[in-house]
Amino acid sequence: MDNTKKFSGRAEFYTRGRPGYPQALFDCLYGKYGFSDRSVIADIGAGTGKFSKYLLDNGSKVYIVEPNDDMRLAARSALSNYTKAVFMNGSSEITGIDDCSVDFVTAAQAFHWFDTKKFKEECKRILCPGGKAALIWNMRDMNSEFNVRCEALFRKHCPGFKGFHGGIQYDDGRIIAFFGNNYEKIIFENPIAFTKNKFIARSLSASYSLKKGSDGFEKYIKALEDLFDRYSEDGIVEMKNNTVLYIGLVK
Repeated sequence: MDNTKKFSGRAEFYTRGRPGYPQALFDCLYGKYGFSDRSVIADIGAGTGKFSKYLLDNGSKVYIVEPNDDMRLAARSALSNYTKAVFMNGSSEITGIDDCSVDFVTAAQAFHWFDTKKFKEECKRILCPGGKAALIWNMRDMNSEFNVRCEALFRKHCPGFKGFHGGIQYDDGRIIAFFGNNYEKIIFENPIAFTKNKFIARSLSASYSLKKGSDGFEKYIKALEDLFDRYSEDGIVEMKNNTVLYIGLVK
């Protein structure tokens, strides 16, 4: 399947269930790495605009680049009141952004879907001299029993499951190649509190998740509910999670 189609029909669940990002990440980007309210940023594979919103809230101009119609329309609905938001029907390979026109490129929860060599060339084309790219993921802490049980559940019920966050690993070879092994990595703690409804929505937002009408969907939902009930306290499960930032020049 075309990767740009994997999230069709999932925008509602993505908006409801996907976690946000810790304030410490933005303190770092805007304090240490030169992001500012004067920055022009291309957020590639922006989805429903969850990460873009943080950049807009900090006053930056943001090109919100998303190839999936459902996701881009959700982003436009959520962020259309921001005067510095520019919505682009573009991809990681062909953004539609002018040459040498952005200060930073960001990709949150998205890089693992890209043709990374073509994305690198597109970054080099649109970035101003000295511009940097930032790759960001929310990554589950697999020392957590709950996360291990989640992984086993998805492997059992979802034929498309290849691992969390697209199977990307810490300091993955694709990341090393993209930056030419010259980048900085910072890890921020970002535990996520889920209600049952939010946990179900988060699960259904995944590209590998079964959809309503799929064979085994009811058993899958029942398994998710049972897992939540087993680990919840007072109606909440806290998922151990880290937000990981990779940032560097694109040469």
